[in-house]
This record gives sequence, C-alpha cells and structure tokens, in this order.
Amino acid sequence: MKLGVNIDHIATLREARKTIYPDPVVGALLAEYAGCDSIVAHLREDRRHIKERDIILIRKAICIPFNLEMSTNKEIVAFACNLKPHKATLVPERRRELTTEGGLDLVTYYSKVKKVVDKLKREGIEVSIFIDPSKSQINRAKRLGINIIELNTGRYSESKSKKERKGRLAKIKEAAKYAKKEGFFVAGGHGLNYENVGEIARIREIEELNIGHAIISRGVFVGLVSAVEEMIEIIRKNRRLKT
Repeated sequence: MKLGVNIDHIATLREARKTIYPDPVVGALLAEYAGCDSIVAHLREDRRHIKERDIILIRKAICIPFNLEMSTNKEIVAFACNLKPHKATLVPERRRELTTEGGLDLVTYYSKVKKVVDKLKREGIEVSIFIDPSKSQINRAKRLGINIIELNTGRYSESKSKKERKGRLAKIKEAAKYAKKEGFFVAGGHGLNYENVGEIARIREIEELNIGHAIISRGVFVGLVSAVEEMIEIIRKNRRLKT
C-alpha cells in the first residue's frame, strides 16, 4: 500500500503568523526522505495555506510523484495545466469549510467535472476524483474515462460509536471491491490517523492512502521524519493481517 503525505498544514502553521516558516517545501523533502510514495497539497481558491510558490518549488524539489488536490475553478485548472503535476485529484471546495466535507458529487456536477477532466488529460496529467463510497458515484467516475478514484474515509473517521464505525467501514469495503472490479486503482483518505488507519489499511482493494493532518500534528512532537515512518509501519503491519 502506498502512502501520500499531505503537507498542507505545514503551511497552516506558517500562515498563523504570516511568517516564511515552517516551509512546506522542506516538509515535502523530509516526508520523501522518510519513505512516503508521493506528496500531496491542496491549492485552495482562497489560498488559506498552500500558495502557488509552494506548489512550484515542491514540484521541482521532490523526486517522487506530486499529487495536486484542486477544485474545478478555472484559475486553479489553468495553474495545474501549466504546472503539470504527476496527478491531479479533483475535490469539492466551499470557502467556509475547515476542511473538505465530502466527496465530489459526480451525479450533480458531472458535465462540469467532465470538461475539467478532459482538459487535464489533454495536458498529460493523470486525474483522480475524490468521491464518497457509493456505487452511483463510482459509475459516474467510470463514464469520465479515468482509472483512479479516492474514496472519502471522512465519515468513517468521524464515527461516534463502534456500530456507526462498523457500518461505515462496511460501505468503504463494498465500494472498494466494486471499484476494483470496475478497473479502478483505488485510493482512500480523509480524517485518517494513527488510531483508525489500521482497518482501512487491511482493505486489499485500496492501494494508496493519502494522509496529512494527523502526520503533521504528530510531527510537531516527534519530528516529521519519525511521524511519517511511524505511519508507514502501522500501514505495513496492518496490511500483513488477514481481513
């Protein structure tokens, strides 16, 4: 199972004081050194944390793939086409949300998303869509002509009881199996941390996890390299277990 490390919240710390540190570029290099498989960053429309400068320098500095999370905003799409990241993950975005609050609704916004997907693909950019674990969303993703999806694990991560968590885990398992059968490379992410990642890591059909806030938070206490290494070890340990 691959691990993508989202470095957004290094920039969140920087923006809290409007300083030039800590630098997300350094964070990306440390995460790469620790053994992660890709670097992820979300260039939001309001530029609340990551800036264009960060994205450009990270893209140049790292040797592993770079995954740009982005909305379908025209300005952001144009930036992505110029940057040409290894992968672009389309996510929904609302200005007032603290973080992404759900998957991109392909049933409602299919036509708009299709235009953006086609534009990115023409530039040679691999495209992924962040969606809720639902067959209807997976079927729409299939129509887009892409081969990567990222299943939203947010509701699972926010579960308030064992029963709720078990039910939401079951939905993710079912969606992952269905997507894999339909030919997708299946990733997962949102809200995952050192305590809840194990059950998701055991789902064989999910081949990549993208995790940010938990790793950056852990890095405050133990250092970013150790935080990434710890997450990799937890994922590997659970990956070896039978579901």
